[in-house]
Amino acid sequence: MIRLHLIRHGETDWNAEGRIQGQLESALSEAGEQQARALQGKLRHFDFDRVFCSSSTRARQTAGLALSHLEQSFTYLDALKEIFLGRWEGQLYKDIEVREPEASHAFRQEPHTFDVTGAETFSDLQNRATSAIADIVAMCRGQEVVIISHGAWIKSVLCHYEGRPLSQFWEPPRMHNCCHSIIEITSQGGAGKIVRYADLDEGF
Repeated sequence: MIRLHLIRHGETDWNAEGRIQGQLESALSEAGEQQARALQGKLRHFDFDRVFCSSSTRARQTAGLALSHLEQSFTYLDALKEIFLGRWEGQLYKDIEVREPEASHAFRQEPHTFDVTGAETFSDLQNRATSAIADIVAMCRGQEVVIISHGAWIKSVLCHYEGRPLSQFWEPPRMHNCCHSIIEITSQGGAGKIVRYADLDEGF
């Protein structure tokens, strides 16, 4: 069995102002740094064998603070980056809602229909994320693995393992900053059991 610990990065200044990040670079805010340091106290009792981290700055900063007690090196992967949102990236959500109301509605309310030219769909994201998970599972059988990534990326993986359709992608539990989810996978390509979902243990 392999246990995957999925951690969302801490708050960024762009999170706080409602600016779309996607795969653009943004740094942790002061609150985000505090969240990551607080997370370290919750993770200290886990004996992680491997650490994989999105190559994005905000994820790398979170890993550096939340896992500073670990001696092993981290593996940074582009495959763990957030959903790519093309021309939306760097824009304020409120401005996109005015300029592209139909696409904005699809993103928030009907994610299975979201399709903006040059951006990933939620299906694209989920395929990329589950492919990365499959590679990690193949490398780390029998290990305790932590992955530092992003809200939609993690949500897509959890949707896959719980059999939730993409039409219900944004339904609770919410992926708040520095939340911790755990999936237990018994074999490569096998079913996974979610035992913690955004800090909520079984019964969420």
